[in-house]
Amino acid sequence: MPPRGCLAVLLVLLLSGCNLAPDYRKPPPPAVPATFKEIGPWTPARPMDAGPRGAWWSVMDDTGLNRLEERIEQGSPQLAAAVARYDQARALVRRARAEFFPQIDATASVQRERTLFTRGGTYFDYREYAAGGAISWEPDIWGRIRNLVAAARADAQASAADLAAVRLSLEAELGDDYFQLRGLDARIGLLRQTVTAYAAALDLTTKRFAGGAASELDVGRAQTQLASAQSELDQQVGDRAVIEHAIAVLIGAQPSTFSIAPAQVLAAPPVIPVTTPSRLLERRPDVAAAERHMAAANARIGVARAAFFPNITLGATAGSQTMTSTLFSAGTGVWALGPALATLAIFDGGRRFADLAQVHAEYAEVAAQYRLVALDAFRDVEDRLALLNHLAEASARQGEAVTAAARTNRLATIQYREGAVDYLQVVVAQTAELQAREDLITVNTRRLVTGIDLVRAMGGGWTDHG
Repeated sequence: MPPRGCLAVLLVLLLSGCNLAPDYRKPPPPAVPATFKEIGPWTPARPMDAGPRGAWWSVMDDTGLNRLEERIEQGSPQLAAAVARYDQARALVRRARAEFFPQIDATASVQRERTLFTRGGTYFDYREYAAGGAISWEPDIWGRIRNLVAAARADAQASAADLAAVRLSLEAELGDDYFQLRGLDARIGLLRQTVTAYAAALDLTTKRFAGGAASELDVGRAQTQLASAQSELDQQVGDRAVIEHAIAVLIGAQPSTFSIAPAQVLAAPPVIPVTTPSRLLERRPDVAAAERHMAAANARIGVARAAFFPNITLGATAGSQTMTSTLFSAGTGVWALGPALATLAIFDGGRRFADLAQVHAEYAEVAAQYRLVALDAFRDVEDRLALLNHLAEASARQGEAVTAAARTNRLATIQYREGAVDYLQVVVAQTAELQAREDLITVNTRRLVTGIDLVRAMGGGWTDHG
């Protein structure tokens, strides 16, 4: 190669160290408080690093939930779709990285031609064989390829965090549905006991009516109470079936063949340790995804800036061409080597400036989105902390209401048997006790569901190591 050619190649290699993307630094999060405002006795603040990681739901200490959660990884269609999206992002990284390497092409052709001579009626057959190859390489002078790779890599990392967020969301949704179902189990058990008690009360009232100690009005009220309780029981059984079907779909099971055995007692809510606010942003996959989208947008600014500079492509071709006929054959070899300077657009109507403005605006958008996601993370935790601690207090007060309502019901029933009050007083007392017990089940179910939501809000068992 001539000296000038060597110098040109050397200059190209030296220039390939340029990078037009802005320097990217991980953005600082919003102001982080020293502690969460809504911390309480049911949510002590202590590091969760020693707690469960992947199987974060084990903090709920429910073997039925543990078995179901383990089936999500293999059976969930939604998780399989998220994994496929992540695989697509990884493939795009490999596609972008391939631009660093030269492209080699091979060609081959065979052509037959017949020439007819009109006077003698004779003809000649020609066969042309050609084979060759070409190699081309674009030096990454302005960092365009490196920024394409950096953007694709950041997008893949964001996709990995998105995958973790989908997994966490599905696990939390399963936990929510599971404890909603257990709450319905408790309510169904209560209603069955209530139906039995109301049937006994109707029997007592019917006998008193037959003996002249009660009116037909009392019998009608007892029948109404029993029918209403039976109707509510049927509705709760139907609601349970719907949630059971939803759980089946979450784990990829056929609802027609899937069932969960009822539980007799609603589990007690556990005390859930809370990570410190400074660690929250490291534990949330959605925050990590938002930050990686910022990194990708920053790299695309470098790609847009590189469009203002010319691209240089180094290329070489070589091949052989042979022609044969009935009279002769001949072969030739061809080759070419040299750089090709792409034409730089002098006027494009402002397209490149518009592209650059667009990627800058995209960066501003994802930066604002990152801040919003971070703030939502803190709000999410504070919401669950407030609910969990206040629901614990509500459960204690509701337990007192159940005790008082049960005592009132017993007194009303005794007085009715003794003829001191009419059956309306019994109906009122029975209704109040049933409502109080149902409200207690509702509060305790909400506590279990909120506990699941709190662990999800803190990132489950995922930690950002990137």
